[in-house]
Amino acid sequence: ETLQRIVSTLVNKNDEIHNFIDMLNHTISNVQVNSSNAISELDEEFDGLYSVLHEMKGSMASTIQQEEARKIQALQDQLSQCSRALESSEELLELAVQSLDIKNPVELLEASRQIKDSVTVASAFRLSLKPKVSDSMTHMMVDFALEKRMLQAVKFLPVPKAPEIDVAACLVADNCITISWRMPEEDSRIDHFVLEYRKTNFDGLPRLKGEQRWELVDYIKATQYTLSGLRFDTKYMNLRVQACNKAVAGEYSDPVTLETKAFVFSLDSTSSHLNLKVEDTYVEWDPTGGKGQEKIKGKENKNRSNTASPKRSTNSPRASARGSRDRFAGESYTVLGDTAVESGQHYWEVRAQKDCKSYSVGVTYRNPGKFDQLGKTNSSWCIHINNWLQTTFSAKHNNKAKTLDIPVPDRIGVYCDFDGGQLSFYNASSKALLHTFRTKFTQPLLPGFMIWCGGLTVTTGLQVPSAVKTLQKSENGLGGSTSSLNNVA
Repeated sequence: ETLQRIVSTLVNKNDEIHNFIDMLNHTISNVQVNSSNAISELDEEFDGLYSVLHEMKGSMASTIQQEEARKIQALQDQLSQCSRALESSEELLELAVQSLDIKNPVELLEASRQIKDSVTVASAFRLSLKPKVSDSMTHMMVDFALEKRMLQAVKFLPVPKAPEIDVAACLVADNCITISWRMPEEDSRIDHFVLEYRKTNFDGLPRLKGEQRWELVDYIKATQYTLSGLRFDTKYMNLRVQACNKAVAGEYSDPVTLETKAFVFSLDSTSSHLNLKVEDTYVEWDPTGGKGQEKIKGKENKNRSNTASPKRSTNSPRASARGSRDRFAGESYTVLGDTAVESGQHYWEVRAQKDCKSYSVGVTYRNPGKFDQLGKTNSSWCIHINNWLQTTFSAKHNNKAKTLDIPVPDRIGVYCDFDGGQLSFYNASSKALLHTFRTKFTQPLLPGFMIWCGGLTVTTGLQVPSAVKTLQKSENGLGGSTSSLNNVA
């Protein structure tokens, strides 16, 4: 047995060596191919450089030739003017010499007067005897000393250094993460950055096992980036950045872990009324799922359709999963969240379908009565929307209702400060405050939802928006408003 183990170990080691030899041969082949590719790219770069220099030479030579032609034309024009002036001056000089031979004083005087007038206006006296342009072309010379030094300094592109993430400048807010970083030293060759992130439940460095895969954001030109539209369904997020130049990517920065803890829950199908169809974060009125009209414990189940509904088919996976645990009955068309709020500040949002006739959004203590409706007991708080015949909007608690004289928003945000004893509802789009309950919560709270006709979609894993935090600080600073529905439960 010992010999077999030794032989088996040796066989395994031989297999490892064979695999390693194959890998080395493959690596050698890759080195040869990559080297050939690098030489080809080098040739292309230098050919491009030669092409640029040749184009520059042609452009500069053309400029010199244009300057030469301009100067020669100016000098030739000046030469022509001088030739014409000289010709006119010689004719006048010959006429003056001939006049000296005149014997008649009157004729001599007249000839002298004409010569004097001609000399006075002669072009020879108006000429500038200085060349209009110089023959120097030194101003067209170029000095490539700097460029030569730059070319001599050309080297292979270095591997960029790892960026450094500025944790103090990173921000987690409004379901977004803004991450900021810097290079340890200035590098003008950096072309772009690559950001990688992944969700985790570990608050330390990334671990090898039990982690989600890295998500990648490429070609970031700035040294800051905002990840938006996130759902914080884990407690933390790992982030790392690498710098890239034209040729190669550098090492990743040391990863950082930012806390992204948020309240995450699903709708508990085992807690729902039979007339509700529940799927994770969506609940829909299902008139075919109830037990029909029947009297339970002396109370008549007044079905609004006034028609008996057949029992839910046992073939339904939801029905089989729920079994006989009918948490709510009668007109308590309710479903609860599967996670309780026991401390801290939390936020979630609800969107109702346009055809919803009636629905409520709120919280309740655990174990409400089978026929209890949200807001009609001293252990539940909600806002209620009724679109039957005419729209009514109200806040309910302990079977008391306060009408809210404001438009019903498309999405409702729920803010629960368990320790501070505050439950607020917001317009999720504008973050305008709809209503606030103030009380002292003495038991864990479960998110609760009631619906009749239509559907509700719940969005969780959201952080408390900055606008809500600002409103809370302002409201708390002013002492807040006390609703007549609020009490210490």
